[in-house]
Amino acid sequence: MYPSRFNYESPKTIAEAIKLLDAGNGEAKILAGGQSLVPMLKLRFAFPEQLVDINNIPGLDYIRFDADGSLHIGALVRHEHLEKSLEIAKRQPTIAAAAPLVADPIVRTRGTFVGSVCHADPQGDWAATMIALHGYLVVQGPKGKRNIDMKDFVLGPYANALNYNEIAIEAVIPAPKGVARGGYLKLERRVGDFATASVAVSLDMSGDTVLGAGFALAGVGGKTIDANDAASALIGQKLTDATIAKAAALVAAKAEPRTDHRGSAEYKRHIIETFVKRILVANSTQKVA
Repeated sequence: MYPSRFNYESPKTIAEAIKLLDAGNGEAKILAGGQSLVPMLKLRFAFPEQLVDINNIPGLDYIRFDADGSLHIGALVRHEHLEKSLEIAKRQPTIAAAAPLVADPIVRTRGTFVGSVCHADPQGDWAATMIALHGYLVVQGPKGKRNIDMKDFVLGPYANALNYNEIAIEAVIPAPKGVARGGYLKLERRVGDFATASVAVSLDMSGDTVLGAGFALAGVGGKTIDANDAASALIGQKLTDATIAKAAALVAAKAEPRTDHRGSAEYKRHIIETFVKRILVANSTQKVA
């Protein structure tokens, strides 16, 4: 099957891209990595009248840590850039853990972090990671820039809070309150497959005390699931058998899995609880039986 006909534009500035989106009146789509959009075009699940290719806009491929530790990821940063970044490996363990698990090596060379977040796939890795890290997106439109917290960004499966004439220009992850720790685990039938269940965990630690935490789930609900309420079991506490078990149970209770060819709902919920325990144990200073 071939895509339906569309016009192609390749703006050289963000302002030009926004103007094209605005003129498109909801019938234009941004093309960044294209790893989700192009297959949808081919299958005619998406049929925009115009594609606005932002790959020729300079200055959108940055990974930058501010002096306070805040992380900024530009709209054209590829998955592999995060996977290979030594700074990410050293300073942002949740992203470092997720990056090698995104799709497959071919997709990681072209797909973009921000584009994946905007795609809002319920089984996607990066939206869950952003939610667990309490991140937000900086978006720009005809009226200027605004920030959208990740907890408000994902509206449903493949639905986000962007207006039709706005572009997500960067993702921002706030500075940790202490030492950034965390992890990401994903169950998939084979490399590159969609997640059967995955968990993103962020921790801010001072010694062995948890100052802050975040949890999010993918693959076990109709949209990416915010499980940050479970952080209440850990904040101000040490990672002990009891606190780990309580947090894992609270996170698993947030899952909304359905029985399908990948496994039963009960099995998927068990995987979530097990993954949370594994990540927290790996970040603790004592072993859990």
